[in-house]
Parts: sequence; structure tokens; C-alpha cells
Amino acid sequence: MKAITSRDNPLYKRLKALAGSTHQQRKSGQALLEGFHLASAYLDVAGEPETCVVTDEAMRHAEAQAIVGRIDPSRVATLPAALFGQVSNVVNGVGLLFVVPKLAPTLPERIETTCVVLDGVQDAGNVGSILRSAAAAGVKHVFCGPGTAYAWSSKVLRSGMGAHFLLDVHEDIEPRTLVERLAVPVAITDSHADAALYDCDLSGPVAWVFGNEGAGVSLAWREAVTYRLTIPQPGGMESLNVAAAAAICLFEQCRQRRG
Repeated sequence: MKAITSRDNPLYKRLKALAGSTHQQRKSGQALLEGFHLASAYLDVAGEPETCVVTDEAMRHAEAQAIVGRIDPSRVATLPAALFGQVSNVVNGVGLLFVVPKLAPTLPERIETTCVVLDGVQDAGNVGSILRSAAAAGVKHVFCGPGTAYAWSSKVLRSGMGAHFLLDVHEDIEPRTLVERLAVPVAITDSHADAALYDCDLSGPVAWVFGNEGAGVSLAWREAVTYRLTIPQPGGMESLNVAAAAAICLFEQCRQRRG
């Protein structure tokens, strides 16, 4: 293990830059995974991280010891708690993070299975929650369009709870590029639609498009739509949070497929 004790250490400077800037994360193609759950999920699916950073305090925990024990010691660096706090994005965190390469899957030529499209979903918490629901519902591909929050930011990763490692997450995909590859019907939710979600046959594959929290689905996707569906809201609310709407849609499809 390497012990980092100075703010002038090159690795520490790199950690500080990554932790403080989504732009730096995008530019470097790297992500920071903080906490035992994300670290374990990454190890189970993707293998060892580029670097594991851990505090001496964290190493007193059996869970941290088990995680570090799965990693080549040359990839592990210890950091005093005071310095770790400067690179942590979690209040009262556990003192362990991974530096990992962002997973960048190849865009499929033809899409014939249920997928999720995020069309300008700006809130990182919503993006992470939708990824988590998609993974839980057995979706394979998620396509993030322009204006969508960076899927590998620390907040999205925390909200996703490991979903990133069960999905193929494609970023910065223009609607036209995706529409040309879709071999499944496109569904959107619309509070003014005539057809209720629960009355639509969702037993086959669907491309679910979830739009911007304020503006909704963009014109490009409205022109490509097959199913325009409303989620009945007998309580009288005008709309649902996009992450809640996505979960309802995905699990209604799961329910119908159980037959």
C-alpha cells in the first residue's frame, strides 16, 4: 500500500480535481465510487479499480478489510481522514473510494429489446433513480440524450446504487441516431393523453422515453412516439416526479409480462 500524507502528492491532486469537477471526470473518462456498496458492486462486475483510497479509520471495519483484500496492494493508497474529507462528496462517509474508468459500451446497431431513453433529464438524483429502476426491471440499455445529467457523476452514481454495473449506459446520443436504430415502439407519458398506462399492452419490448422535468419530452421524440400514455392520478396532482413515473411504467410492464 502507498501512504499519502501530503496535499502535494500527485495522486491526491488528481483526486481533488476529479472530486471537484464533473468536467474533469468527463475529460479524464474516470469516475469516483465512494462507499462500501458501490465498491463491492464494482468488484463483483468489473474487477479491480484503478486505485482504491482508504483511511486508516475505515480499515478498522471488517467490510473495508474485505474489500481491500480483493485488490492488488499496489492499487491501494491510504489517506488521513482530514485529507480524505477534502475529496469526499458524501457527508459522514465511510472513508473508502475507488477511482475507476467510466464504462463506455458500444452503441448497438439495432435495438430490439426494452430500453430507456433519458431526454434532457437534468437532475442527477432523478437520473440515478431511473437507472436503479431500469436495472431492477431487467432493462439492458439506457440512452442519455443531450441535456441529461452526466451519468457517471458522483451524485448519479450514489443514487444508482450500483445500477451502472448492470446496465449499458450510453451518453450524448442524439434522438435521430437512436430513432434510426430502434426496432421497438416508442412510449412516452403525457398527463393529457387519452390512453391509460394500465390499458396498454406492454407485453412486448418498448423504448420508454422520459423527458425533462419541466419541459417534458422533446419534439424529436414526440414525432417518433407510438404510445402516448397517462398515469392515472386520482388524488388530483398535476404531475409526477420523472423518476417516480419511470418506475411505475417499468414495473407495470414487468407486471404484465408475468401474465
